[in-house]
Amino acid sequence: MPTRLDNPNVLVGLETSDDAAVYQLRPDLALVVTTDFFTPIVDDAYTFGAIAAANALSDIYAMGAQPLMAVNLVAFPIKELGPSVLADILRGGLDKVREAGIDILGGHSIDDREPKYGLAVTGTVHPERVRRNRGGRPGDRLVLTKPLGTGVISTAIKHQVAPPASAAAAIEGMLRLNRDAADAMADVDVHAATDVTGFGLLGHLHYLARASGLAARVEAAAVPLLPGAEMLADAGEVPGGTRSNERFLASRVRWPAHLPAALQVLLCDAQTSGGLLLAVPEGAVEALLVALQARQVAAAVIGELTEGEAGSIVVA
Repeated sequence: MPTRLDNPNVLVGLETSDDAAVYQLRPDLALVVTTDFFTPIVDDAYTFGAIAAANALSDIYAMGAQPLMAVNLVAFPIKELGPSVLADILRGGLDKVREAGIDILGGHSIDDREPKYGLAVTGTVHPERVRRNRGGRPGDRLVLTKPLGTGVISTAIKHQVAPPASAAAAIEGMLRLNRDAADAMADVDVHAATDVTGFGLLGHLHYLARASGLAARVEAAAVPLLPGAEMLADAGEVPGGTRSNERFLASRVRWPAHLPAALQVLLCDAQTSGGLLLAVPEGAVEALLVALQARQVAAAVIGELTEGEAGSIVVA
């Protein structure tokens, strides 16, 4: 594990594989900085740009911060695909960023055979209100704010075998900002938080539990799934990132004997613009669920943090 930087102003650095870096400027103000970009996961250029922007903004919300500004990161084969496709990608990103209440103030582009798009995002937060992926306590309940399955459904979209309802649900979820979930999180005592993206639910939970010095227990039947995701996973529509997550988690997760293989895949599924995973004291769960419901965020209690080997997970 990386060691902490010897700088008292660095509140969050490399040491716990957290979602973003946090640098304190003064007693009441800290900067939160993150970046993310990836290749297209849907056919429509505008939608791809909007999803990539929502995904990049997610780390800011996971830290309990508010976005301040963003800059574009672009790799694009302009001669092969033409400027109009790039313009649509950038327009999608800009519209999503403006939905978050900020603007794009610049960026950088390179010529690349495979398109890639994302953002570097800066946010602000009071140093005492930073949410980290550490700090969970035994007995904390685990709350997830978006269903799983965007990885397998995006793969099925690429292979043109995704049912329309599944594709629509996945795209709608990926386009939704985690702003409302973060606002609800601010109203209650959340001990630890992260967003669920490329490492999948269990990968991000592993890092949260490890950073908190705890183990975790997940109720597989309680985890919400996108429509059609289990069927597509069973059919083999599984991205390479999800298979990498399965290998990484093999020695870190204890699986039940009769768990369907497709459900095991989805618990490891590499997500794009996934929800927040929150560790909340049992007495605050109801208040959090009420705050989420008031903001029309569908959330589920999926397990708890427990005493045990740090970072280990039992799936029930």
